[in-house]
Amino acid sequence: MKFARLKVHGKDAGIHVSITQTMCERMRGLLGRDSLPPGEAILLRRCGSVHTFGMRFDIDVLFLDRHERVVAIHHGVRKRRLLLNLRAAHTLEMPAGAAGKHGLAVGDYFVFEATS
Repeated sequence: MKFARLKVHGKDAGIHVSITQTMCERMRGLLGRDSLPPGEAILLRRCGSVHTFGMRFDIDVLFLDRHERVVAIHHGVRKRRLLLNLRAAHTLEMPAGAAGKHGLAVGDYFVFEATS
């Protein structure tokens, strides 16, 4: 996995992002974790659908297009759910409530600035 900081409209959002690089990393996603700490997220590259079967906590799901612009946000997605967005090229998963806390909205442009 690669790591980055999320910038929204050129400003650091204070969110550390793990970026998946392989199909195995994408498939695993957040499965097996008990939580996702505040200020952290995971970006699933080349992923337009996600499920929360086997998840132990609620998440916010943001679908991004190929230009990394937010096309949809699902807040507080509970376990045993399936989400799909035909316009999405990538998916960002965050702790439940984080999208609202950071003021993220449909139409926002994201930049993932590499940290390592």
